[in-house]
Amino acid sequence: MGERIRFRYAQAMRVLLCLVIVAALFGLALLGWMFAEARQTPVVRRATVELPGWPASAAPMTVAVIGDIHIGSIAMDAARLTRIVAQINALRPDVVVLAGDFIAGHDIGLSTDRAPLLVAPLKRLTPRIGTVAVMGNHDHWTGIGPVRAALAAAGVIILDNQTQRFGALTVLGLDDRYTKHDRIGAAMAAARTLPGPRLLVSHGPDVVPDLPADVPLVVTSHTHCGQIVLPLYGPLEIPSAYGAHYLCGVVREGGRATIVGAGVGTSVLPLRLNAPPDIWLLTLWGANRAQR
Repeated sequence: MGERIRFRYAQAMRVLLCLVIVAALFGLALLGWMFAEARQTPVVRRATVELPGWPASAAPMTVAVIGDIHIGSIAMDAARLTRIVAQINALRPDVVVLAGDFIAGHDIGLSTDRAPLLVAPLKRLTPRIGTVAVMGNHDHWTGIGPVRAALAAAGVIILDNQTQRFGALTVLGLDDRYTKHDRIGAAMAAARTLPGPRLLVSHGPDVVPDLPADVPLVVTSHTHCGQIVLPLYGPLEIPSAYGAHYLCGVVREGGRATIVGAGVGTSVLPLRLNAPPDIWLLTLWGANRAQR
């Protein structure tokens, strides 16, 4: 009887060991898959947006948007960013928008070493008109000075609650909402002194409900589209006060379209699942152009 019990116990232990090994192999395979997704070539997503006030004489304009570069993690180095820049250049945009969070990490001082890694790749951007950027929460947390210096060295125009004309388009750039640096009133006051259709750039989407009606298009990032989205469960975390409402993609409310990108880097974990990195390529024009 004792031998039989010992035999069954040994059998159970072998089965348990096999199950543990299978689970460990599955876990390693899943982590490898998630890391590969985090570093994959960004998906190009496209949208066409009609903007009120588009000049009848102006041709349509293309705007390429990325956010959340988060350089300094193993998911984003200078070599990968250079490949992404080449991918953007191949789309031949008129304007490139960089929607904040250039640095990986949370601790003050990290940007000192990491921000300079941005310069050489971003200097290769070749939009017809120009490149514009706004700051994100990680940029403020890690040290905003080196980030601004690196972007300036790369020829990027930084809009801190400011407005600038890019061809037919008036671009408003808000500083980061999550670190309480956004000033909507100042940006709007400047925008209303300029003619033409408006595009507002913000690192994250939580500013959208506070915007006036005369902002018809907003481009943002910050949510990473969930970054890790589990089947049946959904995102592990949604960094927005509005839950999944502004999680990802195109959100249309009344006369406004909000574009929420997945970003190209990662935060905290260098992993993605069911939320691949992306580049948005927007074609902007007016109803008068669409009817031709």
